[in-house]
Amino acid sequence: MKGETVVIITKFQLFNHINSLFFNLGSGLSSSTAFVCSSTVALMAAFGVEVPKKEIAQLTCECEQFIGTQSGGMDQAISIMAKSGFAELIDFNPIRTTDVQLPAGGTFVVAHSLAESLKAITAASNYNNRVVECRLTAIVLAIKLGMKPQEAISKVKTLSDVEGLCVAFACKNGSSDPVFAVKEFLRKEPYTALDIEKITEEKLTSIFANSSSSLDVLNAAKQYKLHQRAAHVYSEAKRVHAFKDTVSSNLSEEDKLKKLGDLMNDSHHSCSVLYECRYMHDCAFHIFLHFFVPMNSKILWPFCLFCVPLVLLVLHASMRF
Repeated sequence: MKGETVVIITKFQLFNHINSLFFNLGSGLSSSTAFVCSSTVALMAAFGVEVPKKEIAQLTCECEQFIGTQSGGMDQAISIMAKSGFAELIDFNPIRTTDVQLPAGGTFVVAHSLAESLKAITAASNYNNRVVECRLTAIVLAIKLGMKPQEAISKVKTLSDVEGLCVAFACKNGSSDPVFAVKEFLRKEPYTALDIEKITEEKLTSIFANSSSSLDVLNAAKQYKLHQRAAHVYSEAKRVHAFKDTVSSNLSEEDKLKKLGDLMNDSHHSCSVLYECRYMHDCAFHIFLHFFVPMNSKILWPFCLFCVPLVLLVLHASMRF
């Protein structure tokens, strides 16, 4: 028993050493995820524990939520499940990935814009605020599309839960784009809590009664941008599949890179204007970059949730990882 205790102390001394390493905090380089994932993998190796990558991704996501941010798991998933030379199309519930072969003629260059985002400190007004807005947006859309308020509140958690309803409505009107329903049922002007409560027939504090971090958002928020959040999420999902289709298309390498660059420029603009999780001064990079890619864009992950002042540039060169 005593020898066993000595081994554990030695291993945690190693963990303390890891804890002292330098990270670019709040830089958009996924420093918190890097720390959580690397620490988890190191401890697993130290204690001889083997766990499937999917479970590690889920575990590290849950761990990071202890700092107060409602992390969706995308950073953790790509950190654990990434493969050299590939982007990963990630789906959740259950978590699963699809390899997306990247063009051989491009190089990803990571650049830090030197802006700092204190996500944990400002969670109630920024990071978690957008999570709450998306949940409210999904509930309101469900009700507008015919679901009973109480059913919507109990069953609808994410915008993906009502995407089918939005598409069905769009199809009846000659479209297949869920944004069609967003434009039809959600005004561009921000909603107040009272506006939403009239639709849901329920107090927002009751809807989020089981989430203290969400209640913090309600206490801090003065308005909710439902139209903008839904328009971003659904258009971003469309760009994901357009990216995957472009990579596997018969276009020339140069045309592929140009198309991918256009998609990612659109992604960055949407993140900045509709989802407001990008610093606007990052847009200045557009003047210089042929291919502008926010790190947590949907090339890698299905939804963008973070305020990340990070760009990736794809140039005509040999790809190196």
